[in-house]
Amino acid sequence: MISSPKFRIAALQEQSFSGSYPALNQPIDELALAEIKGAILAKLRLEIGKDASVATKRDWYKAAALALRDRITHRWLTAEKESYDAGAKRVYYLSLEFLIGRLFTDALNNMGLLPVFEGALGDLGVGLDELRKCEPDAALGNGGLGRLAACFMESMATLSIPAIGYGIRYDFGLFRQIINHGWQQEYPDEWLGFGNPWEFQRPEVVYNIHFGGTIEHVDEGGRDRAIWHPAETVEAMAYDTPIVGWRGQRVNALRLWSAHAPDPLKLDVFNTGDYVSASAEQARAEAICKFLYPNDESAAGRELRLRQEYFFVSASLQDLVKRHLSADGQLRSLAMKAAVQLNDTHPSLAVTELMRILVDLHHFRWDEAWKITVATLSYTNHTLLPEALETWPVELFERLLPRHLEIIYRINVQHLALAEERCPGDIEFRAAVSLIDEKSGRRVRMGQLAFVGSHRINGVSAMHSDLMKETVFHDLHHLYPTRITNKTNGITFRRWLMLANPRLTGLIRDVCGEAVLDDFSLFERLESHASDNAFQQQFRDVKRHNKLLLARLMAERNHIKVDPSALFDVQIKRIHEYKRQLLNILEAVALYQAIKDEPQRNWVPRVKIFAGKAAASYRYAKLIIKLINDVAEVVNNDPAIDGRLKIAFLADYNVSLAEVIIPAADLSEQISTAGMEASGTGNMKLALNGALTIGTLDGANIEIRDHVGAENIAIFGMEAGDVMVRRKQGLDASDLIGRSPRLARAITAIESGAFSPGDPARFASIGHALRYLDHYMVSADFDSYYDTQRSIDARWQVVPAWTRASILNVARMPWFSSDRTIREYAEEIWNVPVKPPTPRLLKEQAQWGAKR
Repeated sequence: MISSPKFRIAALQEQSFSGSYPALNQPIDELALAEIKGAILAKLRLEIGKDASVATKRDWYKAAALALRDRITHRWLTAEKESYDAGAKRVYYLSLEFLIGRLFTDALNNMGLLPVFEGALGDLGVGLDELRKCEPDAALGNGGLGRLAACFMESMATLSIPAIGYGIRYDFGLFRQIINHGWQQEYPDEWLGFGNPWEFQRPEVVYNIHFGGTIEHVDEGGRDRAIWHPAETVEAMAYDTPIVGWRGQRVNALRLWSAHAPDPLKLDVFNTGDYVSASAEQARAEAICKFLYPNDESAAGRELRLRQEYFFVSASLQDLVKRHLSADGQLRSLAMKAAVQLNDTHPSLAVTELMRILVDLHHFRWDEAWKITVATLSYTNHTLLPEALETWPVELFERLLPRHLEIIYRINVQHLALAEERCPGDIEFRAAVSLIDEKSGRRVRMGQLAFVGSHRINGVSAMHSDLMKETVFHDLHHLYPTRITNKTNGITFRRWLMLANPRLTGLIRDVCGEAVLDDFSLFERLESHASDNAFQQQFRDVKRHNKLLLARLMAERNHIKVDPSALFDVQIKRIHEYKRQLLNILEAVALYQAIKDEPQRNWVPRVKIFAGKAAASYRYAKLIIKLINDVAEVVNNDPAIDGRLKIAFLADYNVSLAEVIIPAADLSEQISTAGMEASGTGNMKLALNGALTIGTLDGANIEIRDHVGAENIAIFGMEAGDVMVRRKQGLDASDLIGRSPRLARAITAIESGAFSPGDPARFASIGHALRYLDHYMVSADFDSYYDTQRSIDARWQVVPAWTRASILNVARMPWFSSDRTIREYAEEIWNVPVKPPTPRLLKEQAQWGAKR
């Protein structure tokens, strides 16, 4: 056995599949090493019930995770007690999604225990990376919305903000995506199949959630009081997962709710032999937490979605009110001690539920309750798509949440009175701002409800926040002109650089100093090395290592052999028409045709990599996935192009897959239709890891351009104003296609069956949309996109210049840290104090300056 701690770390790093983890340059303490080994072995025997000689990798993973959880829990409970003793204000983050991914190495890294656990496990004959792969991704989110919530939770803990995240403990979460003959198929993702060592079940924390029934109004001393007589009650049980901040200085809780029936088995019915009916109530209750985003094409699916949203909102508000009363004794101070952030429209019912709790249960007068509600709640909007601002039929509301509909009507009365006061006699203005849409079969507008019931409404990029004022919330902004603010999204560098790209992290630390792990602004020191030949070579070596890992993964999953020296062109995100994966694959078809036309030309080898899931009911998005795979089948097997273009669709995109793809990317596809992407966070992760962006002036691309420099990003296509003008002029793109032989030829190949010979009409609907219904400006932006891609080819061939631009992207990304975003939320929306820089950080900065 290698006895030297220094050499033990080096040896273990060589064994690691991902290269090396970002240890904090601390030698391993032999006593700590022995303690951790003993703790892991104790958990293996006493918690798992296995001897080391027969333990599986999964057993070792659970034992190590439980040993780590013990150390996290001590800090968690200490931090909780200190914040309650200090009477600190708390943040409650309500989100239907938390895409937290794997927690094992993330928690080890943040606790500063990664080297000692790696050493201990190595001495026990177990590789840390092998155990990391035993952990399933927590399937609690769909994409950027859920991943943002996870980044924010980590940053709140890092900044020592007392916070709790609230969501649903989905049994299956988002579906597992299988690609079968090019088609997406959905299967349950059993992420809880082997248990979850990170969570604490809290069977004593249970709240009753009511549905249906009738409302009785009684007179109590001249005041109307509403009494809800529900027809159904579901129990919400809490499960807590600790979320560790950087260096483990604070641990916060993610509290997820699981649904159960109060009477899980009707014994009298069971004894009659009707076994199915005996457990029907339990099945109906448990359906609430079975799946994330059930298909809402049917009436039953829509009802389940609304039940999910109210279930987690009600449980969360009941819980936070109970916590506040326990600490403060009365509710008038709620807004001073609690900040509730609504992540998108899904938790909008918090407005009516908090009013119900205050007015019906705690007997506040309406006006006082409303002031407390508005002062406590704030709302993050994530979309400019009107159809994504949820609406629910009044009839469904009346049947499922009758008391909440009454509250919405009363809120709307005073809200419309303000509208009349502001714009007297303007019936159209009142209709536009009303919480009830009377034009579409009477529907409750959840976006408007969240806006009216919150003191701050923020967009998630500068452009998005400005467009909110002009589009989806134009009239509400006129009515409440001070409420909209901007908080540009950010990402946690601990996950998306330190863990996902440890070799680049090591290179950055060598140049910028150890303090860079705490102060990302020190990344700027990379700029002076951006043109240094030796540093550029080191940088390229890191990128090549990451590309080799991704190439290996593509060979294993897709049976595609790719050249790691090729340009890796990456588009990884939810499959949606406005994100324009169709534009990307259309350009691939045109490029393929061009290579076949001129095989003698010096074409830049390119690997186009797609990953993402389409909603189960989104048939057109699933057709786009099929198109990508059909084009890949033809292109990848055509010897005439000599492998100069390869296309791979990597199935079942999740956090762990992203951690392999992102460090290997050379080019980041951020090509959404201008004016439709709220922000994006994938764009930030890819740029942070040295990928150059090709994109439209949309979402956070604009701010990325401003930070990294216009010369270090490739912008193409129409701007948001141009898109609006063209839509008014019409969506027929025939004239554009007629002027672009390259585009016409690519569309003809797709719609005529060149890539689907067994079913020539398969993609006819795509061809028709590209010609006559170009709502997402795919045809309109094609020529600009194609030409910009060829300019990318030219830049790629000038290796030093490309590497310099890549390094500058990394160096200029620190502003996009989620720590910065959360600091802005805390100071400008939540009014919560934030941890100042640590004395250690200040000391390390001074030492670095003296050294330089």
